[in-house]
Amino acid sequence: MKRATATTPTAPPPPHGHQALSDYITARFDEFSRSQKDVAQYIVDHLDEAAFQTAEELARRASTSSSTVVRFSQALGFEGFPELQQAARDEYRRRPAGGAAATPDAVAATPLFSLDQTEYETALATDHVNVEETARKLSRSEVEAAIEAIATAGKVLIAGTDQMAFFASYLRHLLSLLDIRAEVVASPSQEALGRLSRIDETTLVIGLSAGRPHPLIARTMKLARHRRSPTIAITDATLSEVARLARIRLYYSSNSPAYVRSHTALLSLIQALAYGVYSRDAQQYDMRIKAYRLK
Repeated sequence: MKRATATTPTAPPPPHGHQALSDYITARFDEFSRSQKDVAQYIVDHLDEAAFQTAEELARRASTSSSTVVRFSQALGFEGFPELQQAARDEYRRRPAGGAAATPDAVAATPLFSLDQTEYETALATDHVNVEETARKLSRSEVEAAIEAIATAGKVLIAGTDQMAFFASYLRHLLSLLDIRAEVVASPSQEALGRLSRIDETTLVIGLSAGRPHPLIARTMKLARHRRSPTIAITDATLSEVARLARIRLYYSSNSPAYVRSHTALLSLIQALAYGVYSRDAQQYDMRIKAYRLK
């Protein structure tokens, strides 16, 4: 009697073929539900974390539930989250170190801390990487366009709610030192809605968001677009609705091992924009800043 030949079942090909997971998610983004879009945004912009986190950890960082993560995995054609995570790991391992093409002159960066990092050291090291990744992903033409828009705007409206309200206020402060008129919309108060009503073609609208944008920020950007106002989006999600509504898009990395997103790179980006405006006429601005400090 012939013995049956044992065969090992082969895993089905990934639902996106040879296409990278992040590209596949981006191509299908508009098909997802609102909560699934939160997961999609986080995976695309934080692939390294998604590749090694549990479904529960990923859900917490994407501000959704683990069941949504599982359903999102299945919507992509995977059996569950482990299969999606394997695809994320495959893409992550194919990427060159540092996320950019290696060059013959490239020198391996020395780690900030030893391998047995404390939680404190891990957080600092992650912020260091966030600033580097933000610098790599920012387009020089987009940054120069943002600086030009700020420097030549008749007035500036900065929209940011919750944690973004602090950064909106800080950006307003930096611009006020340069004698640039700026207002902040941080809540749906009567005063804030009055500022929105005054948006026109001379108003530069800057929208700040982290993760899913607050409805007020999305509404502000839609209104600005309708009134043909110049717009800048500063966000940690490249697939964010705020980014899609803006003419100029600036992305910052917010990876963090902690229980909240990191905004170190955001702070650096805001200060760099203000410095870019200052550098256009440093002598003139120096006189104003000196007078301000003497008050």
